[in-house]
Amino acid sequence: MKVCIDPYHLIRASANRFQCPPTQLDAVQRAEAERLAERSQQLEALVLATAEAAATQITDQQLDASLAELRERYEDEVAFEAALTDGGLDVAALRRALERELRFDAVLRRIGAQAPAPSEDELVAFYQRHRERFVQPERREARHLLITINPDYAENRPETARARIAALAVRLAADPDAFGALARRHSECPTALEEGRLGTLTAGQLYPALDAALFALAPGEISAVVESPLGLHLLRCEHVHPARTLSFETVREQLRVQLREQAARARQRDWISVLRGRMAVA
Repeated sequence: MKVCIDPYHLIRASANRFQCPPTQLDAVQRAEAERLAERSQQLEALVLATAEAAATQITDQQLDASLAELRERYEDEVAFEAALTDGGLDVAALRRALERELRFDAVLRRIGAQAPAPSEDELVAFYQRHRERFVQPERREARHLLITINPDYAENRPETARARIAALAVRLAADPDAFGALARRHSECPTALEEGRLGTLTAGQLYPALDAALFALAPGEISAVVESPLGLHLLRCEHVHPARTLSFETVREQLRVQLREQAARARQRDWISVLRGRMAVA
């Protein structure tokens, strides 16, 4: 039997899957959104039929806060009301849908909280099994100086830009420690305000040519001129932080939170599986 799709579940499925309202979906997308909405609607009904849900109350303050958060996503009240109308909802229906959603979430949080906290032995065992996850790659503190190429401006035409950055490279070869001051005066990147500082970087965060140049430098060295889609660069490696494995003590609390969340999700899945089994038997 065809299930009547609740408008709120359809709106939510459309937003999560396609980042747009249902009215903007084509036929194939609409069918997929309806499938997802039907599944979430059935799960919500299953959970809200339990004794745990009956014992869970949502206050008017919680509903008001949730409704206000939704309103803030729209330019004004007119846009908000139009979105509700397009979705087949009014404010009263939306409040009822939000109450169900908040109660559903509260029940699952309560069930998840029943999962036992991980023991110290479990934390250590996880760390030992997955040490590769705790390797911090080499990081480099860097500065750069950028001269852009733009034929519309005389000083940024290709030949002129190359001459300008070549002259700066000569000055830096004579005085590498002037990099920050020259970046502040000559760089055409917003980082000029920070004397060219790019921060602390790992491999892969820059354009490939810049990345290769930076990670070939020793601390204090300055690159040759490097070209990227942004223009022409000079790079200085300020400091190298070698790769290292984070100690268990460093990640213990992070692991505790991670494993507790995993255990909570597993407890929720098991609980829902039991509910579905009871429904199938009934």
